Amino acid sequence: MPDSAPQQLLHLVIGGELVDLEHNTFKNLDDVEIVGLYPNYATAHAAWRAKAQSTVDNAQMRYFIVHLHRLLDPNQEPAR
Repeated sequence: MPDSAPQQLLHLVIGGELVDLEHNTFKNLDDVEIVGLYPNYATAHAAWRAKAQSTVDNAQMRYFIVHLHRLLDPNQEPAR
C-alpha cells in the first residue's frame, strides 16, 4: 500500500432494541442490525445519526459506534 493512502480507522455501526434503558443488553441478538463498516469516525457518525433519528419513536432502540481500529491495534494511541 502506498504511503500516501489515507489511514483507515475502521468503525462499525450496530443497533437494536435493548432489554432496558439501564444496560446495553440487546433484547434479541438475532435482531441486532449491522448498519455498516466505515473507514472513519465522521462517516460512521453520520450513519449512526441517521439510524438513531429514524427510530426516535422507540425509546428501547439504540445504535452504537464500535471503534474497530482500537480492537485491531490496542497499542494505537487514541486520536486527540
